Amino acid sequence: MKKTLLIFISAFIAFPAVPASYEHWTAEQFRAHEKALYSAMKDGLASETLGSWGNHLLLKTRREASSGRAELHEKQSDLIIVQSGHATIIIGGKILNGQTTAPNEIRGTSIEGGERQVLKAGDIVHVPIRTPHQVVDTSQAFDYIVRKVDSQ
Repeated sequence: MKKTLLIFISAFIAFPAVPASYEHWTAEQFRAHEKALYSAMKDGLASETLGSWGNHLLLKTRREASSGRAELHEKQSDLIIVQSGHATIIIGGKILNGQTTAPNEIRGTSIEGGERQVLKAGDIVHVPIRTPHQVVDTSQAFDYIVRKVDSQ
């Protein structure tokens, strides 16, 4: 009996289970995926949800034009991780011509009264819920990842 129990326990130690929602992107897989995403670019923007896990999701985005609209998320914060290029983010202020474009999402033409900050590779920005923001001045390719987290 003890021998059977020992074999049963050692099987769990030797073969740990990977959680069902676990995902791992190697650098090579990510680069290959980026190439496919960029070929689908429309109006200077390509964006895709890489995964969604309960209260958070991950987006991959590339901008090659200053076509970004002002936006505000009523129930999500954004964590922006800049991979390459540079742009400007306008943060705070008031969204002009704002319209609800999806549940809890407001988009508009621009922001009045916000603060402009330069973004470059390696920068990380946290945008709290209900904060107007807009990425502009992308004079070259600007690549970033956004982790969207639902508020509780």
